[in-house]
Amino acid sequence: MELRTLYPPIEPYDSGLLDVGDGNSMYWEVCGNPDGKPAVLLHGGPGGGCTADHRRQFDPEAYRIVLFDQRNCGRSKPHAADPEVSLEANTTWHLVADMERLREHLGIERWLVFGGSWGSALALAYAQTHPERATELVIRGIFTLRPFELYWFYQEGASLLFPDLWEGYVAPIPEDEREDLITAYRSRLNSPDREERITAARAWAQWEGATITLLPDHDNVQEFGDPDYAVAFARIENHYFVHEGFFGEEQLIAGVDKIRHIPAVIVQGRYDVCTPPATAWDLHRAWPEAEFHMVPDAGHAYNEPGILHRLIEATDGFR
Repeated sequence: MELRTLYPPIEPYDSGLLDVGDGNSMYWEVCGNPDGKPAVLLHGGPGGGCTADHRRQFDPEAYRIVLFDQRNCGRSKPHAADPEVSLEANTTWHLVADMERLREHLGIERWLVFGGSWGSALALAYAQTHPERATELVIRGIFTLRPFELYWFYQEGASLLFPDLWEGYVAPIPEDEREDLITAYRSRLNSPDREERITAARAWAQWEGATITLLPDHDNVQEFGDPDYAVAFARIENHYFVHEGFFGEEQLIAGVDKIRHIPAVIVQGRYDVCTPPATAWDLHRAWPEAEFHMVPDAGHAYNEPGILHRLIEATDGFR
């Protein structure tokens, strides 16, 4: 079987900053066919921001492709790299409301909702809040921010698979504070001391950058280590994880009945250590109507060959 790959590079034909309240302006862009089927892409993290390659997971002749940088990251303003920027008005439910503002701003009635990793959680939250606005769902690397999911990657679990990389992650935290690493990181990521803040942010971000692919990707790790990117990414992730995504217990999986009727594709890498397959399997069991693909030779990243193939196969199928 020939694996599908990214569509050719494209540039936005429209973009801007949308005032979403609370002093925040959200960057958005639209690519592809202005008269095509609307689709919105939800990036990961939270705090990861969109990239040019994200646009290329859709047929540009068939889709009107909407991307946006979630609050305080990417090209949105103000940026969380500045420790003075408060994240108080940055929650899942602020982002869900931002999506509705953007949809209305662009004059879109309904759209396909596409998200991976944290973007899968936001996609589920949005669709369960506004099921009438989602034509289809395509979600990958399923993450619902349940306590055991966070514990696995940020406290103990993935650490047993990558003991060498784990040493770098825990290095900024004194041994007597390591019983709750997410909490221990919180003060350091928000420290007024620039060196302490950047050291903690790089350790946090590069731990993720080093483990999201099945095989090592040095360039990926370097990108995660950029100071401004790392601080914004780590601050926003940590903020969400301290609050368990602002979700109730088992909320996203328990809420499947609200979206059971929406056509959906779920894609999961078998060897995903960031968002382990158990969560995708729980969602699959709760939502057997959705098409489910466990990719046997992939980790977490969307651009791993088997995962990318299934994602583009899905967007092609829904076009």
